[in-house]
Amino acid sequence: MQKDEIIQFHTFLLQIKSHLNELVDNNDGQEFQSYDKLNVTPYQIYKSKREQKLAVFTLSMGIANLLSHNNFSDLDKISNRLGQMSERFMTEKEKELIRS
Repeated sequence: MQKDEIIQFHTFLLQIKSHLNELVDNNDGQEFQSYDKLNVTPYQIYKSKREQKLAVFTLSMGIANLLSHNNFSDLDKISNRLGQMSERFMTEKEKELIRS
């Protein structure tokens, strides 16, 4: 994917996150803490392609986690796989930031 396509997909996922926050009960925001800590939004076009990919995988993982905890338990495997994929794109500094 090209960087602009990743940014468009990131924007789409952010819209999904916004709608899910309105629709899903008992959403305490923990599913998106890792994404929030990255501090990468689709509007920050100066961020690198790697950072945008990491944000997409992390946000996707949060969405899958949120759905898996709300009667969509089959998404646990998808969430775990997205977590593994996002870790591949993380630098050591980003890994420390998310763990803290």
